[in-house]
Amino acid sequence: MYSELIERLKRFQARIASLEEALHVEAGLSRLRELEEKMAQPGFWETREKAQEVIDESKQIKKEVDPVVQLREATKTLIELSEMGNEAGDVSSLDELRSEANQIEAKLEEVELKSTLNEPHDASGAFISIHAGAGGTEACDWARMLARMYTRFCERQGYAVSEVDAVPGEEVGLRGITYQIKGLYAYGYLKSELGVHRLVRISPFDAKSRRQTSFAAVDVLPEVPETSKEITINPVDIRVDTFRAGGAGGQHVNKTDSAVRITHFPSGVVVQCQNERSQHSNRATAMRMLMAKLVRMEEDKRKAEVERLYGEKGEISFGHQIRSYTLQPYTLVKDLRTGVESGNAESVLDGNLMAYIEGYLKLRKKEGRDPRRDQKLEGKAEV
Repeated sequence: MYSELIERLKRFQARIASLEEALHVEAGLSRLRELEEKMAQPGFWETREKAQEVIDESKQIKKEVDPVVQLREATKTLIELSEMGNEAGDVSSLDELRSEANQIEAKLEEVELKSTLNEPHDASGAFISIHAGAGGTEACDWARMLARMYTRFCERQGYAVSEVDAVPGEEVGLRGITYQIKGLYAYGYLKSELGVHRLVRISPFDAKSRRQTSFAAVDVLPEVPETSKEITINPVDIRVDTFRAGGAGGQHVNKTDSAVRITHFPSGVVVQCQNERSQHSNRATAMRMLMAKLVRMEEDKRKAEVERLYGEKGEISFGHQIRSYTLQPYTLVKDLRTGVESGNAESVLDGNLMAYIEGYLKLRKKEGRDPRRDQKLEGKAEV
């Protein structure tokens, strides 16, 4: 009985060894020791900015290597306990050891999945934008439903969500909305949502109760630190416009020009923020969004996907839906890239998206590339 458990644990060791190699764990531990030596030196805090960079790097390395090291040590200990139990012929602790092995396997699968999040900005926060597409009032309502779905997902993950900009629909819902998401791996997880989402349902706005198809597009950008040297924005390349933010009326109307719109001439990218009453805060957020868009454009160029994801002015191209949400005549949410599907549409729209995100990450790991590259899907959305 123990021999089967021991063989299983040794297979875990092989997987953990592969993780260590892929994540460069030994190099990370070596770098961590160097950073700890720097932090122990006198005068470390004399230059606060450099000290913070060292601390941030140390924290990031720990987040990456600690789970693998813990798995390695836990598996080693469990093998030793299993071998001792086997030699003693003691079967009383076998069930407990199997339970611990199950916990190790679950954690191992989680770390393996996160190991696919190894691109430069995967661990960063994110900006997620939702834009209503074809369908008029229906599409605006669909954009509202997606906005709720993503905020619920972020709540489940413990991410902080703040509204950056919103344009209400003419009658109901949203013409567009942008959120800033703060949390570890927010971008790495949410980037799988980039694309066109299709909804099929009986229209609540149609007196004849006909079935309608609506489209909305989701764009996801990495949050880039203001101190990042990856992108340099020349002040002469941008125009900053200020205007009064929209409001619900009455005391909520903003009486100052606090909203900010920034236009980047070389790329044609336009961003805006109006969620804060302070023009300074809105400008800072808009600049981060601009940097995020420029970083993503550069990443896409390197991947030779820029023509598919962006038009001439840096906007997302509405081409192929990535997921269909069918509410009538049956309920089914199916990802057309990965094949992951669920008949519980209500649960998905309530933010239970991890199965779809994991499916995307597993496919990317299996194929060694972004699964959006070769998708051949039906249906187009127009704005």
